[in-house]
Amino acid sequence: MDALSLGFSPCPNDTFIFYGLIHGRVPTSGLTFRERLEDVETLNGLALAGALDICKVSYHALGYLRDRYCLLRSGGALGRGCGPLVVARGGATLADLRGKPVAVPGRFTTAALLLRLADPAIDTLVYMPFHEIMGAVARGEVAAGVIIHESRFTFRDYGLTQLLDLGEWWEGETGCPIPLGGIVARRDLGVETIIAVEQALRSSVAFAQANPGEAKAYIRAHSQEMSDEVCAAHIDLYVNDFSLQLGPEGEAAVIELFSRAEAAGVIPPSDVLLFPSL
Repeated sequence: MDALSLGFSPCPNDTFIFYGLIHGRVPTSGLTFRERLEDVETLNGLALAGALDICKVSYHALGYLRDRYCLLRSGGALGRGCGPLVVARGGATLADLRGKPVAVPGRFTTAALLLRLADPAIDTLVYMPFHEIMGAVARGEVAAGVIIHESRFTFRDYGLTQLLDLGEWWEGETGCPIPLGGIVARRDLGVETIIAVEQALRSSVAFAQANPGEAKAYIRAHSQEMSDEVCAAHIDLYVNDFSLQLGPEGEAAVIELFSRAEAAGVIPPSDVLLFPSL
């Protein structure tokens, strides 16, 4: 079999997780991979175009991908205390945002989905790369922004305040951890290949957790603008037991998110089995 195309982001949690897989440090059942690192919304677009065999995508995007891709149980970002934040300049409130432009890090990001579920009246969304949002809010180009990734740790440096933690809102509403991004595989790869990829990915997560220092150079090569402290905080926040295996709690959280998004008309309904099964 030719090398499988594999897309993930340059964020520290992804490079940490995929290091072992990419660098031959775990068994892969003879499979080889061709990596492509892109920002999350670019990855969503590539998956929507069917351009990658395996891809990290936002769960929002997966709502449109279920006929073509299945969800792997390892390698994703799902947890507690790690949701997107709504931030604004001082003095603003959530009610102030209705009818005003609010920046989100892409149409198909889970951040955009959560904002629509939390307050449908905030509906004037402006899509921009995640790393541009804080500056746009600070300059007054938008009324507020929904921030993700390492922006959680640096928004105060821009003089911004937090209006809402969308992960905290989700956990309060549902009791579930928040599904942010998952790893998907093209269904036409065949179930046996997909299961082998899932097992290799689980091994890669386990390798990273057991050898946290080995991937440091690879992580830093793709996150040069971050300090070591922010890189470490990023990994600690987004890599957890759910990254190794979703388990019943994680799977239930994903199903709950899709159920609510379908009921709100944000994603189309689907009755296709979400996970691979022999």
